[in-house]
Amino acid sequence: MSGDLATRQRALVAALVAGAPVPAGFDGRLVGITREALLRKRAGEVARYWPALMAGLGARWPSAFTRWAEGKPPQGGLRDGWDLARTLRAGGQLADPAAEELAAREACWHYDGASAPRRRRLPAARIAGGSLVIQLAGRARTFRPSRPASS
Repeated sequence: MSGDLATRQRALVAALVAGAPVPAGFDGRLVGITREALLRKRAGEVARYWPALMAGLGARWPSAFTRWAEGKPPQGGLRDGWDLARTLRAGGQLADPAAEELAAREACWHYDGASAPRRRRLPAARIAGGSLVIQLAGRARTFRPSRPASS
């Protein structure tokens, strides 16, 4: 009996967070409402780790995040945001401040998209949004091109 319960629980969790079909015996409408609430909560967690990413998308943030996250199991706010930022960058949809935020993370951390991020030990540099991000001794510095003075 406990094995059957565990199987049903796994199926329900998969339906809620990984896009699996709603298991038999559950109200699909209620599971859908719960899934949407969990996606909103997950978007809030990602926004705490990636404020420039959220700000760059503005009013599109909730829908952009939901479209990206639908059917993907959560990996935590840091990794989910990282994966979303990389997806947006690949599609040419990453705003400059968010590109700098991603470049700073990638200069300080190594993340292969599969395992947990780990700090870089050696100096690193990344270019994003016309800016240069350099990491040295664990700290990232961003250098932006100077703008000509207005007359």
